[in-house]
Amino acid sequence: MSTLKRVHGYLAQFDSAAALYHAAEQVRDAGYQRWDVHRPFPIHGMDDAMGNPKSILPKLVFVGGITGTCVAFTLQTLTQTNFWSSIGLGFLQTLAETYPTVVQAKPTDIWTLPAFFPVMFELTILFSAFTTLFGLLGLMGLPRLNHPLFASQQFGKFSDDGFFVCIEARDPKFSQEETKSLLEKAGGKNIELVQDEL
Repeated sequence: MSTLKRVHGYLAQFDSAAALYHAAEQVRDAGYQRWDVHRPFPIHGMDDAMGNPKSILPKLVFVGGITGTCVAFTLQTLTQTNFWSSIGLGFLQTLAETYPTVVQAKPTDIWTLPAFFPVMFELTILFSAFTTLFGLLGLMGLPRLNHPLFASQQFGKFSDDGFFVCIEARDPKFSQEETKSLLEKAGGKNIELVQDEL
């Protein structure tokens, strides 16, 4: 019984970091969008050579941090002050001042805000950290139990001394003939059509 396979893309090996860098520029200039480079160490300027835009992760972390600050402020003012009823949200009065913390006869109103700063700070950090973790995993498409490139015999060298470019078949510009020809012109060797089992 034969297993069904689908084409994942082309994998090409390059001789050096410089050759990989120039190949990335050629693939970028050809207009491909679904592709990646694999190398054993970081190469300075590779993001520019690939045409990668700036990550959206810092914006996500900022929103996560602001959310943490707002959650902390809301929880503390809702349970310890009469702030919500003073601004006309009387339906929250049943929850307001549930656990007022009266210290040395200080008032339990919005002016006790400095006492809330430690919790606001901690929830800002906590929400930012969780946003960083889950945002990064989501943007990278992880967790993923298997990847089609693991089936390639030569791909294992990428973590040792191999330099590879993989152009995926889901790219709108992908064509078996034209994509292979581009990789050959860029200096790619051992060009392999990688397939994924369905």
